[in-house]
Amino acid sequence: MNIQSIIKQMTLEEKAALCTGASAWSTTPIERLDVPEMIVSDGPHGVRRVPNVHEMALNSLPATCFPTASCLASTWDVDLIHKMGEALAEECIALDVDVVLGPGANMKRSPLGGRNFEYFSEDPYLAGELAANFINGVQSKGVGTSLKHYAANNQEFQRFSISAEVDERTLREIYLPAFEKAVKQAQPWTVMCSYNKVNGTFASEHYHLLTEILKNEWGFEGLVVSDWGAVRDRVKALKGGLDWEMPGPQERRVKEVVEAVRSGVLDEAVLDESVRRILRIVLKAKETPKGGTFDVDAHHELAHHIATEGMVLLKNDGLLP
Repeated sequence: MNIQSIIKQMTLEEKAALCTGASAWSTTPIERLDVPEMIVSDGPHGVRRVPNVHEMALNSLPATCFPTASCLASTWDVDLIHKMGEALAEECIALDVDVVLGPGANMKRSPLGGRNFEYFSEDPYLAGELAANFINGVQSKGVGTSLKHYAANNQEFQRFSISAEVDERTLREIYLPAFEKAVKQAQPWTVMCSYNKVNGTFASEHYHLLTEILKNEWGFEGLVVSDWGAVRDRVKALKGGLDWEMPGPQERRVKEVVEAVRSGVLDEAVLDESVRRILRIVLKAKETPKGGTFDVDAHHELAHHIATEGMVLLKNDGLLP
């Protein structure tokens, strides 16, 4: 299916709708052009697939509970992380999930960080290596990942509005290297922006981060998705490089994009680029047949093995009373 041909046949309303979720967990299908929906699911430590993607609060279907990223990092075992990625992908395939929302690669900077459990480390190199192997493991089976939360999402205090003030050197040496390594070594299908501002600009609208660095400098080929509820201004976000807003449906957002194009505030070519990126991943996801089962016992054993490898025993050699 030729993506450019699809874009030429799409109405402005269809383009705007595709750039916004159809539910809490899916893209907007365009049935008349044979564009299917793509289903995503929370991760990265287990597949949280709800029976009905249009309802967020339902109990999820049974899946393996793998150890958290904080435990994974303590293994220092990239091959083991790759195996876990493969197992997660097998469960995604069985549960009809196209993209698992993980891994998390932010730096741990405060013990009060509520997302520390789903981030690997305080060390950019270690976090990058593990994130890349996690991604390669999942995507080796034809299931996508979402590298998150880009960028500088390191605390919970006012996380929807706080501005992380970071100079260029610190950004490049501490906060971005794990993301850069993961993008260049593994090409995740999607990258998820963070809630916070970075140097006064919301991450969802951050042209320097999303377009200049991520897409242009690092060569990211996938789509950029918002963290759930991270978009403040849909038009500014599109201009910044945010391709897909989640969750949906959000009719008002779709209308804002349509009106912005018609009034000349938003160049349709910018919208078309986001549509192209989304279509590429949606169609790529559907190349992997879904259904079947996974080996519950084997995956449970793998989770147990990872947990034991991640346990670190410290010896008091006269240092403590």
